Amino acid sequence: MRRLVSSGSSFEADIGYSRAVIDGDWMFVSGTTGFDYATMTISDDVGEQAEQALRNIGVALAEGGFSFADVVRVRYILPEAGEFETCWPALRRVFGEIRPAATMIAAGLSDPRMKIEIEVTARRGQG
Repeated sequence: MRRLVSSGSSFEADIGYSRAVIDGDWMFVSGTTGFDYATMTISDDVGEQAEQALRNIGVALAEGGFSFADVVRVRYILPEAGEFETCWPALRRVFGEIRPAATMIAAGLSDPRMKIEIEVTARRGQG
């Protein structure tokens, strides 16, 4: 059974994607940035963007009946690889005990204000 999860972001309709897709016991959360979707604002600070991206992911996971404890894979994408360490405290707080498989990629993002994008895959019942 496939179910789509939406954040309400205008990007979803503009681009044609879902915040997340649930397929059986699996949840695939799209790359998520540090935009506050309620205000459509974004901090200039990469650490604050990481925190907001994790909050956005947490909302999507909860809406699908998942939690961070179910995350088995995470990908981090940053335009500036040297800024990754600034994000570690937020990432360690959420994933420190879970320790999912992870990859960090340095690549450009679609909006120059974006300093990090985080994508997760979760499997129900892992946590």
